[in-house]
Amino acid sequence: MDIKRNGSHPSGKGPADYFTGQVRMDMPFAGQGPARVAGAIVTFEPGARTAWHTHPLGQTLIVTAGCGWAQQEGGPVREIRPGDIIWFAPQEKHWHGATASTSVTHIAIAEKLDGSSVTWLEKVTDEQYLSPRDEH
Repeated sequence: MDIKRNGSHPSGKGPADYFTGQVRMDMPFAGQGPARVAGAIVTFEPGARTAWHTHPLGQTLIVTAGCGWAQQEGGPVREIRPGDIIWFAPQEKHWHGATASTSVTHIAIAEKLDGSSVTWLEKVTDEQYLSPRDEH
C-alpha cells in the first residue's frame, strides 16, 4: 500500500503548448508498471481549456466543482457540471475546460498505451470555443 498525502505533490501550471488560459494541475497518482492508469485533478479558470487531443485507451472525467464545457469533434459544445462523469472513447478527438464566465475542476483518468496516455493536437480556437452549445 502506498498513501499519497494531500499536499505532498506540488501543483503545476498547464503547459501553454496544450492549454489556453490559466490551468492548475495536480498529479496525485500515476500507475507504476504493470499498472497503466494515471490521473490528475485539473482546475480551469474562466475561459481556459485544453487543446484538441485524443487518448489511446479513452479518458474519464469526473467533474467536482464549477461549470465547464466539453466537445467531441463534429458535435456540439456540451455543458458539464459537478457529479457529471464524461467518457471519451479511444482516439475520440475532443477538448474540455471552463465556461467563459465560470471555473471548473475535474478529475481526469486515462490509461497509458506504449508509455503515452494522450496525443496533443491543435489548439481550440476562440470561434470553436464560443460556438453554439447544447446546454442539456
